[in-house]
Amino acid sequence: MHKKDSVTEDRLTRRTVLKAACTVGATIVAGSALAQQPMQQTRVKGPHVWLDMDQKEIDDAYDQSVWAPNQAHLSKRRAAWSDSVYARLKPERAAYGPTEIEKVDIYKTKQRNAPVQVFLHGGAWRSGSAKNSAYPAEMFVTASAHYVAVDFVDVGKADGNLMTIADQVRRAVAWVYKNAASFGGDSNRLYVSGHSSGGHLAGVVMVTDWKKDFGLPPDIVKGGLLMSGMYDLKPVRLSKRSEYVKFTDEMEQALSTQRHLDKLNAPIIVSHGTLESPEFQRQARDFVAAVKAAGKPVQLIVGEGYNHFEMPETFGNPYGLMGRAALQQMKLAPAQPQS
Repeated sequence: MHKKDSVTEDRLTRRTVLKAACTVGATIVAGSALAQQPMQQTRVKGPHVWLDMDQKEIDDAYDQSVWAPNQAHLSKRRAAWSDSVYARLKPERAAYGPTEIEKVDIYKTKQRNAPVQVFLHGGAWRSGSAKNSAYPAEMFVTASAHYVAVDFVDVGKADGNLMTIADQVRRAVAWVYKNAASFGGDSNRLYVSGHSSGGHLAGVVMVTDWKKDFGLPPDIVKGGLLMSGMYDLKPVRLSKRSEYVKFTDEMEQALSTQRHLDKLNAPIIVSHGTLESPEFQRQARDFVAAVKAAGKPVQLIVGEGYNHFEMPETFGNPYGLMGRAALQQMKLAPAQPQS
């Protein structure tokens, strides 16, 4: 063998030995680390509570924080956005009812006799506010529409009764309709939107019997945009939300929008994100199918790659999924910011 070949062979041999030693060492370290970790046990599934879900699964299905690890980050970002818009646009505060919470924030556009968008915030019926719902206002104001954010009581302060909240948001919408002209709004171009539990409440508003309950025309609302809402309360009642909502048969029936489609008098847009819980996605699909079966106009928008808390951010963007849809529904086009 030549001297050069001998040196090469020696290097290869030492390299092979070192590689084998490192592999063995890594295996030992990994094995030691695994030995120190508790063994993951497979959860034993309990009896079915709703569809193929047991109690933990349905509880998680109606807790969107389980499906959105960035919830806290998104909430802070949206709050900062709202604070900025609120400070710059300085909304007018007006009362729609006798209690302290029954007020609306009105963001006015310069255009007279302009359409009005009424927004109902989410928060599982127990958090959120009109002030923290300021973020979409600038989009509507610059597109020549008024934006109205509604405050209503949290369900805990209503003794767990969602009927109280439903009554408040309906009265708020009726107030806006009656008083639109006072802030330059066109009562004949009134639209309602909401996200999450606010999407549920917006659905309730859309099937209100305005003539019977308020003595108003049956079609005071000209369109609805329901983001990531719930439209049948039966499965919601079976979840851990029943710990703070005192569901009754009457409440479930009265506030399940899907069961009152005969009273739906305007086109609606329904949406969900693909990263929301499968149950929220099912609620949206089944509701849209029911509306179509009832022969009423409805559009489903699916936000690819969006979770529950990311979807509303697109509502404050004129070129986002929900912002574009809202402006199109109102027959408005994105505009440049007002000076």
